[in-house]
Amino acid sequence: MKKTELVFIPSAGMSHLGSTVELAKLLIDRNEHLSVTVLIMKFPFETKVGSNTNLQTEASDSRIRFLELKKEKSSSQRESFGSFMYQFIEDHKSSVRDVLAEISNSASSDLVGIVIDMFCSSMIDVANEFGVPSYVFYTSGAAMLGLLFHLQSLRDDFKDDVTDYENCKVELAVPTYINPVPVKVFPSVLFNKDGGGDLFLNLAKRYRDTKGIIINTFLELESHAIQALTDDKTIPPVYAVGPVLNLKGSNGQNQGTETIMKWLDLQPDCSVVFLCFGSGGCFDGDQVKEIAYALECSGHRFLWSLRRPPPKGNLSFQVTMRTWKKSCQKGSCSELQRSEKLLDGHHRRQFSPILLLGALCLTVAGTQHWRAFGMAFQWQLGRFKLSSR
Repeated sequence: MKKTELVFIPSAGMSHLGSTVELAKLLIDRNEHLSVTVLIMKFPFETKVGSNTNLQTEASDSRIRFLELKKEKSSSQRESFGSFMYQFIEDHKSSVRDVLAEISNSASSDLVGIVIDMFCSSMIDVANEFGVPSYVFYTSGAAMLGLLFHLQSLRDDFKDDVTDYENCKVELAVPTYINPVPVKVFPSVLFNKDGGGDLFLNLAKRYRDTKGIIINTFLELESHAIQALTDDKTIPPVYAVGPVLNLKGSNGQNQGTETIMKWLDLQPDCSVVFLCFGSGGCFDGDQVKEIAYALECSGHRFLWSLRRPPPKGNLSFQVTMRTWKKSCQKGSCSELQRSEKLLDGHHRRQFSPILLLGALCLTVAGTQHWRAFGMAFQWQLGRFKLSSR
């Protein structure tokens, strides 16, 4: 009997690859007849993707295999990050076709679908060539997805130029948000007139061509947003599968990790602020000082995960991550292998619900105001209405 096979195509970078691998593990654990092939794209400056992937999957069986894709040489000039990403993914299409052809012609495998990363929407065309359904794995939250769908509809259905909203004082009624959203808190990339905004809206437009959207979120966190997406019949079905996290880490326990965990075990429940800023998040010295000052003024115990900015001109995301901890009376610092370790079932209880959501929401790249709005105004009258990131 032929084995059922899914192909996953994550975008380059450990943050997206890691969550994709964890999703693949969940699927094969629930279906003994399913196998998964993960196609890996690597940025030119990445060196650790292969080894980290092997460590992440050491507990898995042979039903997950990894293939590193070959990239075609491109003569196009990279004028912006958006154009770079588009061309980078286009340059891997030929290798993806070769893999799908191999699986399709195999006597032992039955290719049943392709799961693409949120940035790999052009791979939908490759899936269509082979007559198999495609699904999007959206690694951000449901509220953000709804915002993109809403703005894409304004642009394509109502001929609005979204970039014209920059610096406007209007508020938009976005279905995935309980309250109207001030345009001034939108992620700044959406106002980029050099194509950055269109890049994200074009991605959302292509999501509509898939058979379903898998979102790394959960109902208790974004109940309103998930319901709004479910009620919208112009988009494919959505499946909330989160939180998808790698809680085991990749480097094993070290002395710094053990010190942090022991300290955390000594803290009262719901008493610690935890801040982390994603795999590409970093700040300059002035920003770090402002965050530190705010944490000091809060009077709360806290843990924070910081990474040094890469040197100017260096695009590498593989920079050192350090985690600092401090109680109200005493402070010290130590390294942490992975921030997700702090969110496992044993240690999560020490974090305040409000402050933990703050940690999940605060990221960089021009989205702080939007996420701060999601935190502050999706909760009403002191009750938790966890329907936005």
